[in-house]
Amino acid sequence: MELKAYLAARQKEIDRALHRFLPKENARPATIHRAMHYSLFAGGKRLRPIICLATAEACGGSVQAAISLACAVECIHTYSLIHDDLPSMDNDDFRRGRPTCHKAFGEGIAVLAGDALLTIAFEIATSAPPAPRYSLRHFMREIASGAGSRRLIAGQVADLEAEGQAISRAELRYIHENKTAALLTTSIRLGAMSANASAQRLDAMTEFGESLGLAFQVIDDILDITQTSEQLGKSAGKDAAAKKATYPAVMGLEKSRAEALRLTNKAHRALEPLGAGAEKLHALAGYLLQREY
Repeated sequence: MELKAYLAARQKEIDRALHRFLPKENARPATIHRAMHYSLFAGGKRLRPIICLATAEACGGSVQAAISLACAVECIHTYSLIHDDLPSMDNDDFRRGRPTCHKAFGEGIAVLAGDALLTIAFEIATSAPPAPRYSLRHFMREIASGAGSRRLIAGQVADLEAEGQAISRAELRYIHENKTAALLTTSIRLGAMSANASAQRLDAMTEFGESLGLAFQVIDDILDITQTSEQLGKSAGKDAAAKKATYPAVMGLEKSRAEALRLTNKAHRALEPLGAGAEKLHALAGYLLQREY
């Protein structure tokens, strides 16, 4: 299947599953459920759940075994965006081409919508069938670790504390290894675990995820200064205006482009143990790099 058609088909499949897992919008209290639906179905690319499913297939597993884990990660990703957009964080008015959750529902409901999506992620994940090597406990620990104070939240904290500061390349890498790459790596690891991947194969997929996640963030940083708000679906130039720690700010634009290519090539090399089975993952890595061109 050609990549564009594959992405569209998987997006529809994930959206159908998310609709099954979430309470209906009119379920009491309707306000919170409307806010959850508003942000979760705002037109995201579903990159993290798609790559979770693609990894499961590349490792010999099935979409059916991985779908609830993929949806759990998407709920966590959306919660992180709702909170990231709040006035006390990045203070963004637009996300995915429309007003952010707190602009549509108020700050209090937006905080609670994020909390509810984080919580329901674990409920959704409980429906994943265990694999011989990995029990439900392993899945839960993987999700909690990726979203916790040493990974996703660690990156958010470091990002806030770095605003307006002169930081090193190593400090910048720490921010983005956690703020962005951690959850993407979690998606990939969960896909591999659902397919009962061996320890060696799981290590290879972890290396793939870490390299791809960093490349993804470098490209996002580049796009923030090279594309318009209409192209991005969110406010362009906000990182520079807020004096955020970004790759172009620390390394310059051309070196950032070279770094994105280097990391993407490293991600491709990590897939070598999977052979021809990794075709879709190679295509996804190439697709993410091409966003910048």
